[in-house]
Amino acid sequence: MADLIIHIAAAIALLGVALAAARMVKGPSVADRTVALDTLTVISISLMAMIALFAERVIYLDVALVYGILSFLGVIAVARYLEGGL
Repeated sequence: MADLIIHIAAAIALLGVALAAARMVKGPSVADRTVALDTLTVISISLMAMIALFAERVIYLDVALVYGILSFLGVIAVARYLEGGL
């Protein structure tokens, strides 16, 4: 039963990846593309957590945590650049 729920959640996450990727390609402004990229990183972090749960490996959660921190710093840097503060 838990495997079925994980597979359904992964399918929903992959649908989110497709929608965010479409926004990233079609986005009319750089800010829209930045938000879509941030959405893609959040979805990929959730997929890493699901893989960690499915594979029963805790180290994948550490990787997801570091990826989340780096993603946050990257989005802050892009936002500062777009405002002209960098």
